[in-house]
Amino acid sequence: MPKCPFPIRIRSFLNQSRILSTNPAKLSTPIPLSPNQSMEQSQVSESPISHQMFKSAPKMGSFTQGDSTLSSTIESHAAKFDFASVENLLTRIRSENRTVREHTFISIFKAYGKAHLPEKAVDLFHRMVSEFHCKRTVKSFNSVLNVILKEGLYHRGLEFHDHVVSSNLNMNISPNGLSFNLVIKALCKLGFVDRAVEVFRGMPERKCLPDVYTYCTLMDGLCKEERIDEAVLLLDEMQSEGITPSSVTYNVLINGLCKRGDLTRVTKLVDNMFLKGCVPNEVTYNTLIHGLCLKGKLDKAVSLLERMVSCKCIPNDVTYGTLVSGLVKQRRAVDAVRVLVSMEGRGYCLNQHVYSVLISGLFKEGRAEEAMSLWKKMGERDCKPNIVVYSALVDGLCREGKPEEAREILNGMISNGCLPNAYTYSSLMRGLFKAGLSEEAMQVWGEMGCSRNEVCYSVLIDGLCGVGKVNEAMMVWSEMLTTGIKPDTVAYSSMIKGLCGIGSIDAALRLYHEMLCQEEPNSQPDVVTYNILLDGLCVHKDVSRAVDLLNCMLDRGCDPDVITCNVFLKSLREKSGACEEGRRFLEELVVRLLKRQRVSGACKVVEVMLSKYMAPKGSTWGLIVPEICKPKKINAAIDKCWRNLCT
Repeated sequence: MPKCPFPIRIRSFLNQSRILSTNPAKLSTPIPLSPNQSMEQSQVSESPISHQMFKSAPKMGSFTQGDSTLSSTIESHAAKFDFASVENLLTRIRSENRTVREHTFISIFKAYGKAHLPEKAVDLFHRMVSEFHCKRTVKSFNSVLNVILKEGLYHRGLEFHDHVVSSNLNMNISPNGLSFNLVIKALCKLGFVDRAVEVFRGMPERKCLPDVYTYCTLMDGLCKEERIDEAVLLLDEMQSEGITPSSVTYNVLINGLCKRGDLTRVTKLVDNMFLKGCVPNEVTYNTLIHGLCLKGKLDKAVSLLERMVSCKCIPNDVTYGTLVSGLVKQRRAVDAVRVLVSMEGRGYCLNQHVYSVLISGLFKEGRAEEAMSLWKKMGERDCKPNIVVYSALVDGLCREGKPEEAREILNGMISNGCLPNAYTYSSLMRGLFKAGLSEEAMQVWGEMGCSRNEVCYSVLIDGLCGVGKVNEAMMVWSEMLTTGIKPDTVAYSSMIKGLCGIGSIDAALRLYHEMLCQEEPNSQPDVVTYNILLDGLCVHKDVSRAVDLLNCMLDRGCDPDVITCNVFLKSLREKSGACEEGRRFLEELVVRLLKRQRVSGACKVVEVMLSKYMAPKGSTWGLIVPEICKPKKINAAIDKCWRNLCT
């Protein structure tokens, strides 16, 4: 018995209608094709529905029997992203004046969204009535608006909304709660939070009440604008309106408070979360762990991880990655390794991010052997290293003074199909220059298989200046400017250092004044730049200009450090009474900083004075102590001492 070319449901329909010929050739008549279409295209765009079936199907009022099957076919093609077939069928529908349900159009809109074709969805939305006589409702409107916003086209989404709702096109589409939620989301993403609040407050007038998603969206927008107090007030408001907060609601607020560092309010919020019967999820725990790591409270973060596990909430990549990163930043890579062991004990497979953070941290703490052991373990666990892991290893070996081993790693990296980036090459060049292998560093520069950025140029300029090749460094500087790369602070500082090294102080100062004219913050002079110039001026006995530059440094909000102090103390050594004059100079610097409310900078100078046995006068202590000590804490400490003495 020959196999029927139609699905069962279509055969059932054919039997009911009894209008088709029994000739098999007529059962497979394809949609007519244009002459320039190939057979392969015809197989894709050809409809599996018989042309004769729809042509002769009986009519039941305004509905033609077979339209439902045709709609299902369109939805099927849309789900497969076969938009050519969709357009062919829509063209046929339009020519035969058939009916298509709104649900079918919504399916096409969703498919356009998944295929990243938002304008196609907008175009079809506007054709629904004129070409297909399908009434548009708020469902179609929301579907297209959502497609646009998912592409990150927030301005375009707002334009589409205003065109449909606020224009005089008489589309008769009234926004519902979902429409308002999408508009508020777009406004918050664009940073127009005040406008989002206005839309939010206007919802009741349009007979739409905010839901938990509306509140969450607005809270998130407020938190990102650092208006956390307003976001917390919304939590109280939504509860008074009878809307139960979700885990997402609390997570948004907890994240905002953690970024601010307000862990006291975070604790209260978590307590409130439990009271409302809202169980923390992995996002909640991850946010809390991240907040604790930011504040340096690593022990509490580890305890929270243990509590997370005891509550049967499974840690994920973010949890462990955050905790490991926090421990490494606090120079506690050994504790991070213990967390790693704990992860493996629970059957958790480490990813490349955790390995790269740990390897880099161990190298920075001088634990090269442990870092290499971890690298070998990574290979044993069949965890393929990525560019971040390779770069961390190259940088670490160069820090250990092993650039040749680092070069072998880089060669192996290329052999494994992982191409080095600018950071990888820059680390290797820096290591080679540091080891005195300037020719090899230049060779790496020539072998670079990636785009050179300002970091690469900075490393090369610094390395060349460090070995006295200032003219070559100037040539590299000119090449950098010619290629359109703007020097950053490191590049400027490196070039200034080279010029000072050969006695070209005026040329160095010209570059400094050029830095002051730059608009980019990462091209402005920092304390390193000033220290290089101050040292150059003092070495050439131009102390008066050095003092003027120090004044400029203070005026620009840049605090001196230990090196700054040592530069001036060194220049005063040759004078009689150098110790007293040095003490007086630094003391005046402390007073000037305190008057500018620069307590941190003043403290650094005092530390230098104490290390040099140049104790400040009593009047200077009288100025600095109240600034560095909080009165409430001092009084509490005094009260505690008295209580201990009296008991």
